[in-house]
Amino acid sequence: MSHIILFNKPYLVLCQFTDPGGRITLSDFIQMPGVYAAGRLDFDSEGLVILTDSGKLQHAITDPQNKLPKIYWVQVEGIPTEAVLLRLEKGVVLKDGLTGPAQVKHIREPVLWSREPPIRYRKNVPTAWLEIRLTEGRKRQIRRMTAAIGHPTLRLIRVAIGEWRLGMLKPGEWTEVK
Repeated sequence: MSHIILFNKPYLVLCQFTDPGGRITLSDFIQMPGVYAAGRLDFDSEGLVILTDSGKLQHAITDPQNKLPKIYWVQVEGIPTEAVLLRLEKGVVLKDGLTGPAQVKHIREPVLWSREPPIRYRKNVPTAWLEIRLTEGRKRQIRRMTAAIGHPTLRLIRVAIGEWRLGMLKPGEWTEVK
C-alpha cells in the first residue's frame, strides 16, 4: 500500500527535503521516510503539494501527457477584463512557446489564512482574484502568464491536483489519504 500525503505548503518553503542554503523545506513539516513530492510548487507560492512513496503515482501526477488538471486561486494586480481573460484561455506566448489553453474565471476573494509577510498593498491599485485551471505545468507558468497580460500575480495558491483537494488544511498541515 503506497502512502499519499496532501500537504499545504506555506509561503517561502522550498518544495524539496534538503537545502544547502538553509531555507525551510518539506522536512521541517513531514518526517515520513521514503515520500517525495510529486511535482513542485514555487518557493513563493502556497497550497497543495502531493507527496508519495509510489514512483508510479508520482509519474502519473507529473507526466504532461496525462494532462492532470491543477486549479489555482490567483490574486492579480488590477482588474482583468473578460477580453484579457480570453487571452489566458486561448494560450499566451511565453519565451518557451505558447501555453496550452486554460480555464479562467473571476472569483470572490476567498477566505484564507494570513500570509507572512503579507502581499504588498497599494491603495490606488485594485486587485482581483482568479481561478485558473491548467493541464500543463511549466516553471512559474501562472506568474509568467499573468505578467504577459499586464496583471502580475501577487499571491498564488494551488487548491487542487486532479481529484485531490486542499480542503481545510492550514499552512504546514498535512494529512494522509487512502
